Amino acid sequence: MNLYLLQVINGIGIGMIYFLLAVGLSIVFGLLRFVNFAHGAFYLLGAYACYQLIQLGLSFWVVLFIGPILVGLCAWGVERLLLRRIYDLPHEFHILFTLGLAWGIQELVILYWGPVGVNVPPPDSLKGVIMWGSFIYPKYRVFLIAISAVLAVAIWLLLERTRLGSIVRAGSESAEMVTLLRFNVYKVFGLTFALGAATAGLAGVLAAPLRGVEPFMGIEALAVAFVVVVVGGMGSFSGALLGGLLVGIVQSLMSTLWPQGASLMIYVAMALVLLLRPDGLMGRSQ
Repeated sequence: MNLYLLQVINGIGIGMIYFLLAVGLSIVFGLLRFVNFAHGAFYLLGAYACYQLIQLGLSFWVVLFIGPILVGLCAWGVERLLLRRIYDLPHEFHILFTLGLAWGIQELVILYWGPVGVNVPPPDSLKGVIMWGSFIYPKYRVFLIAISAVLAVAIWLLLERTRLGSIVRAGSESAEMVTLLRFNVYKVFGLTFALGAATAGLAGVLAAPLRGVEPFMGIEALAVAFVVVVVGGMGSFSGALLGGLLVGIVQSLMSTLWPQGASLMIYVAMALVLLLRPDGLMGRSQ
């Protein structure tokens, strides 16, 4: 019984990383109606930023703060210089351009850091395990669940209790309305895109000590992020949270019950949700 409880807790930890990865993608699509296939590349940059900054002598706690900011600034520059020019084009152009951007970032990562994965050690204070009677669990995974829960509350407060959040939520209903209220819609778009990329970068920083860092992790992350967004519902914060937890727990449990099909089962879960609720668990009918 402890084995399945352990896998559920593991699934919650993985699911919270999936949530951080997917919530930015969901917010960007909800506001900009922009299909961003480069989102996994920002997760990749966050993971490599964690590795590189630690190699330079910075502590993990400093990197946890600096890494997402660097990724967000990078995304803001990309949005301002490149993506802003294609917002009004059909979604096919969005897909082609962001796919090219993702592959370009991946190749630059391979050129600089090489094609072989590297390990990132957790901070000394989070090494080892915590024991509750006969139940043993790694300290870093406990930290991962706790910090992700705090970040989820912080993102919710940002979206629900701040002026920027009100504008983002209004823009997800009607970008034209935001323009008519005399807000600089492109500035809002840029901030939202940078925020979405920063959350993906933060997910990469947190995942680095858990799974290591390698150049192709962005592709896997992008696929999972889209599954989470589709399961939870496009443009929904609560949907991203629920979808991330559901996908993480399903994947973790299936790794025990049927290891070969663990990755497959998240797509089966997505198909079942789409059959029962085509707009996702928390999505609004379009």
